[in-house]
Amino acid sequence: MTGFTFGPAMIIGLVFMGIGLLVSFILKNKFKKYSEIPSQRGLSGKEVAEMMLKDSGIYDVRVISVEGQLTDHYNPLDKTVNLSHDVYTGRNAAATAVAAHECGHAVQHAKAYAPLNWRSKLVPLQHASGMILNVIMMATIFGGALLHNIFPIKTVLLIVVIAYGAIALFSIVTLPVEFDASKRALAWIKDSGVATHQEYEQSKDALKWAATTYVVAALGAITTVLYYLSMLLGRNDD
Repeated sequence: MTGFTFGPAMIIGLVFMGIGLLVSFILKNKFKKYSEIPSQRGLSGKEVAEMMLKDSGIYDVRVISVEGQLTDHYNPLDKTVNLSHDVYTGRNAAATAVAAHECGHAVQHAKAYAPLNWRSKLVPLQHASGMILNVIMMATIFGGALLHNIFPIKTVLLIVVIAYGAIALFSIVTLPVEFDASKRALAWIKDSGVATHQEYEQSKDALKWAATTYVVAALGAITTVLYYLSMLLGRNDD
């Protein structure tokens, strides 16, 4: 092994990017399909979110509308459930599923759900790791020889392994956070009666595909860190 390269890792990234795009395509089609079927109760995503928050005993979280598609998220810093316009105003199973899922995160926050706290603490580390990897990639592309003269390959590999490890850890911790939020959402949808059985199944299917995107991201991150770890352990130079 003569040097350091991002080449094979880029191939791994492209493979998982392709899988991710396929899952994202299916997800968008599912949401489009379920968005075209009006719910029998006629509740908007905003109304669903407010009902779930109230039923969960949460009164200090606001439900607001944000721009974009599939930009829905819960912000623990200002305690807001942010719903995209189509979800905020939508009166269908897809809007119900997304609104309830984001409220699931609000419930996690209120109950101090440990994985959510872990993920929040890992956010700065994830951002820093991404920046470090970008710097190393740029240095490798435009000044590979200089980089190798300044830092031993093992040192560069160790930094890359740690950085990708942090990203992989964030992806792994994200899984229980997302799955638990969907579990809370579906349980509430079923118990509250805001959806028919058919609408409940549609919501369940939509959330399943949404969760799959996080699984693909985690597998890609784990595969990448294992690749660089094998490179690091396989070197016999100083």
